[in-house]
Amino acid sequence: MTWKPHVTVAAVIRRKNKFLMVEEKIDGHRVYNQPAGHLEPGETLLQAVIRETLEETAWLFEPQSLIGIYQWLNPHNNKSFMRFSFAGHCLEHDALRPLDTDIERAVWLSIEDIQEREQSLRSPMVLQCIHDYLKGNAYPLTVLKGLS
Repeated sequence: MTWKPHVTVAAVIRRKNKFLMVEEKIDGHRVYNQPAGHLEPGETLLQAVIRETLEETAWLFEPQSLIGIYQWLNPHNNKSFMRFSFAGHCLEHDALRPLDTDIERAVWLSIEDIQEREQSLRSPMVLQCIHDYLKGNAYPLTVLKGLS
């Protein structure tokens, strides 16, 4: 059997000292996450993070840097994840756009609010990405190469 991690993207967006987060239901539990999701066939990482942010928050996201690449093994189901986390800003919001069905709401939270919800974060990658962003991790998007 070939090992294949789930390739995901996430957007870290900060505005007025608050971060754009999503509240979602996973297996009947309410959890918090950055706008994030899976890379789809034929999609670049940048296209994926823009699409996921729009679908989950109705905000148009402009990635500006790569914060980091994170590998995590979920201890509950043994699924492996490879997350590419991007920093950037929102360009515009479409308040009439419906959100993905599993998303309860998009919400702006301070770092303190997020830390208070640590037990309700979707994975440890959520807080790690924010801490790395706050430390100044910012790799140029040119490190990403798509070859055909």
